[in-house]
Amino acid sequence: MYQALQASRSTFVPIRHIPYHVRQWGEPQAGQAPLVLVHGWMDVAASWQFMVDALTEDRWIIAPDWRGYGLTKVSEQVSDNFWFADYLADLDALLDHFSPDEPVNLVGHSMGGNVAMTYAGVRPERIRRLVNLEGFGMPETRPAQAPGRYAQWLDELKALRRGEMDLKTYDSAEGVARRLMKTNPRLGVDKADWLARQWAAPNAEGRWAILGDAAHKVVNAHLYQLPETLAIYERIAAPVLSVTASDDSLSQWWKGRFTLAQYHERLKAVPNLHNAVIEDAAHMLHHDQPERLARLIEGFLADA
Repeated sequence: MYQALQASRSTFVPIRHIPYHVRQWGEPQAGQAPLVLVHGWMDVAASWQFMVDALTEDRWIIAPDWRGYGLTKVSEQVSDNFWFADYLADLDALLDHFSPDEPVNLVGHSMGGNVAMTYAGVRPERIRRLVNLEGFGMPETRPAQAPGRYAQWLDELKALRRGEMDLKTYDSAEGVARRLMKTNPRLGVDKADWLARQWAAPNAEGRWAILGDAAHKVVNAHLYQLPETLAIYERIAAPVLSVTASDDSLSQWWKGRFTLAQYHERLKAVPNLHNAVIEDAAHMLHHDQPERLARLIEGFLADA
């Protein structure tokens, strides 16, 4: 099994009436901005471990489990639905707690990249440098889709209450590891075995359950508004590094409805943009090529 080189420490921070679980590596460094890492959909903060181990400089690193993921539990009264804006408010409160007076370096993957890009346009003064790892956003929508989207949302909430959207459980941690390797063939057995024990835990029946709320599977009731996104991108003051993997995840997911070319067209709205590609990697590029990604990020953060 993979052996972590830098041990993280867990803390729980009261954020908007939720005990937020936060992993930290290192200690505050004089004159150095904190490095904040925010994970993607159905992932956890511990997922950053391989990249953290590959960093060459000592840094204070802060990585939360988003609400409803990992060890950040939410009550049943509020967990039948998750709203994108809540991630922005959670991140705002986390930064107020850990770095109230200084801007931070922010890295977001996938859903976390979308949160990071939006937050940087809403609170531009809070971000020193921003790294977006495949936080593509969503396909453009049309107003005519709204009735069907609301109906789908209502139907999925009913399905959730009936238990029809429950996440699959596994007979062992090894079963979870096999599932991770099936999703990402580049993930070796050692890393998969380690991740499985961060990504899942035994439930009351002794089955290994994913540490993610099934309510995250419910579709967003609101349509994705591309003009709003572009207006937010235009207000980002920090230099932005957009990193994509050599494997084209968008083509696999959206089958032509949303392409890498469209994503890069959107990024033209960002005032200070840098692009990079990680070769021999897919969407989980912080698992596939943690050393290359660490060098890329460190170089970007150090560039004056």
